[in-house]
Amino acid sequence: MDKDDFNKDEILQKAMSFSLVQISEDSKNLSDEYKTNHNQIPWTDIYGLRNRIVHYYGNVDLTIVFETLKNDIPEVLKLMLEFA
Repeated sequence: MDKDDFNKDEILQKAMSFSLVQISEDSKNLSDEYKTNHNQIPWTDIYGLRNRIVHYYGNVDLTIVFETLKNDIPEVLKLMLEFA
């Protein structure tokens, strides 16, 4: 999916934004030891994006959401699979 298609689909935008919030919430449940041992993962950025989506939902930059989904999530997933 390209950015134009993403920008046209409000339901998908909301679903993906919710998914990013859920990733952050789930990551907060990980132990400090785990996060320290896996400090290659940008934990602070994950929490920061969650805060922007939750507290500024009407003004969320969809370009950031799209780029996060397209570029950052696959990279974080790759890192996490290396730990498995």
